[in-house]
Amino acid sequence: MGCCFSRRGKAERQPEEPGGGGRDAADGGEKAPPPQYSWDQRAKIDPKDFTFSGLKDETVGRLPGKVAGQQFVIQDCENCNIYIFDHSATITIDDCVNCRIFLGPIKGSVFFRDCKDCKCIVACQQFRTRDCRKLEVFLCCATQPIIESSTGVKFGCFQYYYPELALQFKDAGLSIFNNTWSNIHDFTPVSGENNWGLLPEDAVVQDYVPLPSSEELKAVRISTEATRSIIPITRGRRQKCSDESCLAVFFAGDYTTANARKLIDEMTGKGFQLVQTKEISMKAEDTHRVFKQCASEFIPLLENGPVVALEFSGDGAVEACRSTINDIFSGTKVFVSESKASASQDVDNFFNFADMQMGM
Repeated sequence: MGCCFSRRGKAERQPEEPGGGGRDAADGGEKAPPPQYSWDQRAKIDPKDFTFSGLKDETVGRLPGKVAGQQFVIQDCENCNIYIFDHSATITIDDCVNCRIFLGPIKGSVFFRDCKDCKCIVACQQFRTRDCRKLEVFLCCATQPIIESSTGVKFGCFQYYYPELALQFKDAGLSIFNNTWSNIHDFTPVSGENNWGLLPEDAVVQDYVPLPSSEELKAVRISTEATRSIIPITRGRRQKCSDESCLAVFFAGDYTTANARKLIDEMTGKGFQLVQTKEISMKAEDTHRVFKQCASEFIPLLENGPVVALEFSGDGAVEACRSTINDIFSGTKVFVSESKASASQDVDNFFNFADMQMGM
């Protein structure tokens, strides 16, 4: 059945005062104030505050706290430096040419369309390009990045720091350990050609996206040093330096992130490579598949929250990792591969499980 709606007249919108009959300016009374509704009291959103459009040869941006989870649009910009130092819901970048772009954590998707000759630093849940040419992207992406009808796209691992960035990752619902930056899916492959590749290992972030030059944006205390990056820098799908790997898994607690970062610093400081990282929830039945005979001792720890897993590569990685954990984390429960012989299977078991869980 349908519903009928009718407009109310003025008399109905302004009810009389109890017992007094309606008063108005003619008899010396004052009009009753209009009713207040919750939607009238919300802060008004001006789309212009969340759009950069039609700019040329400019440096523009938004400081931390100025986007606060809203959607953002960047379009028709040429030869610009653009910085979004805040978290957002989604961002679309359309028809931009020769721009340098930094995008803080994006809760949903970032979509580049019809862009060319752009250099970017991006952190997001989903990454996609369509009809783009020559993009160079330092990326943190929680899911598999996708390119479509695009050529000359190159990827590196996200590398950036400023004080507000860690909280912005949390506000966007992104884990610093979930980064599939090099696991690219090409929707429109061309036989005999490769539409994407990886940036050089020694690529310097500031050579691609320089620090902002405007006085307003200089207030953001930025570092592009690898050791300070909010995202652990991983090799991804680059060839490993050794056929020996080691898996280390930290269980949820007050210092899980700090402990994982400490182990990364210790191991990379000794010359080992961080291949990949993952943060994911596990159930009791999952532990048997991943941890085999050690499963029972870790099951009670799963109730505290997600685990953080790290894969290191290099000759002697297992021995070095076990020794470091014994020396520094002796009071903390950590799963670590027992031997070189078992480590490869440990890595496959955990990350295959993680990929299946995140793909569901």
